[in-house]
Amino acid sequence: MGQEISLSKFDTDDFIRFHQKLEQETLLLNCLIEQNDCSHRKPVAGFELEAWLVDRKMRPAPINEHFLATLNDPMASAELAKFNIELNSNPVPLTGEVLGCLHRQLQTTWQNAYRHAESMDSKIVMIGILPTLKQDDLNLANMSDMNRYRALNEQILHSRAKPIHIDINGAEHLKLDHYDVMLESATTSFQLHTQLPLESAHHFYNASIIASAPMVALCANAPFLFGKELWHESRIPLFEQAIETGGYEGAAQGPLKRVSFGSGYARNSIIECFQENLEHFPVLLPVDHDSAIEAFAHLRLHNGTIWRWNRPLVGFDEDGTPHIRIEHRTPAAGPTVIDAIANAAFYYGLAQNICTEILARGLPLPFAQAKDNFYQAAHSGLDCNIIWIDGNRHRLKDLLKSELLPRAVSGLKSLGVSLAEIDDYLGLIRQRINNKQNGSYWQRRYIREYNPDFTEMTRHYLNNQNLGNPVSEWMFHA
Repeated sequence: MGQEISLSKFDTDDFIRFHQKLEQETLLLNCLIEQNDCSHRKPVAGFELEAWLVDRKMRPAPINEHFLATLNDPMASAELAKFNIELNSNPVPLTGEVLGCLHRQLQTTWQNAYRHAESMDSKIVMIGILPTLKQDDLNLANMSDMNRYRALNEQILHSRAKPIHIDINGAEHLKLDHYDVMLESATTSFQLHTQLPLESAHHFYNASIIASAPMVALCANAPFLFGKELWHESRIPLFEQAIETGGYEGAAQGPLKRVSFGSGYARNSIIECFQENLEHFPVLLPVDHDSAIEAFAHLRLHNGTIWRWNRPLVGFDEDGTPHIRIEHRTPAAGPTVIDAIANAAFYYGLAQNICTEILARGLPLPFAQAKDNFYQAAHSGLDCNIIWIDGNRHRLKDLLKSELLPRAVSGLKSLGVSLAEIDDYLGLIRQRINNKQNGSYWQRRYIREYNPDFTEMTRHYLNNQNLGNPVSEWMFHA
């Protein structure tokens, strides 16, 4: 959930001072974008993977502080809960053998972390929602010991002035109240980053919005929460409801939320998202960074408290030139390293292909339809029907085979990605579609057909994960 801060308590002056700096930095970013003074570097890829620490009984193990201190890996960091960690990549040019490079990075980082967990009599698991998680695990004693999280909890609950209410209607119905932000830590994802040349950044952002429906269905790996079978990708409603707070005053319960699909496409520039951040969303973490306006410290911190499923980010090239990245947040974590890289391949290719179409012919799908497609896909997975850019309704599983996979191939080719890697990684996506087995389908089938025991299912899931075979080939007994 972003960078650490120096304080967890604030007064009115802190908010006023922060907002003034936020205004200045947003204005400067707007000027740089208008003057074409952001990076024009060709696309660069990267990722963040969130994972679970579990004990021998497959229950959450709140040990991330000691785990990270003794792992001593700069690519690993803490998440909101003491039983979550995050593993990061070094950025790689999105061309050539990029997929193999990302694969080797993730495999090495994952294996090191896994061996270290075992040395602590624990395991790490990549899965969208841990099936053995209980609501009682999500308490403030299990919050990572960081000012950022303490402050977020206080500010979000203050802005809501009432408990967090969860109401998710899927195969079963879950309703409950919770009294802190720890519910968010029940969701773990595989976040894909793409740095883009300024001239195409907002088009790629829009393309990512359109690509989100097939991505969330294809990568679904979170069907269960607290023993209830909900959506194919239950992370989506859970995260949205866990931090359900909106804009200023009367808008706090309005249509714009801090976790959302967004309010629309970026019509002319990516600055529109940062302008919306400034104008609509109150500051949550008003930490005064004693830094130059050009560092965008306040803008970046504020942006880190607004979680669109596709989120623009500001970073810097090695020479200090500011750049724009798009963070695609829809894929769940897991089920395996190779599945994660196959998911990345499909996303980079499909988004690039749609981006090229947008540049040539304009936006091909109304935003409202892209949004509806996304929630249909999160709810019903590969079986859902969506309205595609031809204006017709399609079963998503069929559309993936007939059109979306060929689009992803075309997009990766246009980026100059190795043909052998395209065949290898998108071949896994093709197999997943043909076998109709992603992480969510595997979990549902296990519980329905074999053993309604979430501990045993998680153990079998972890065994399969450790074998390293793609989820499309998983059996129910490893």
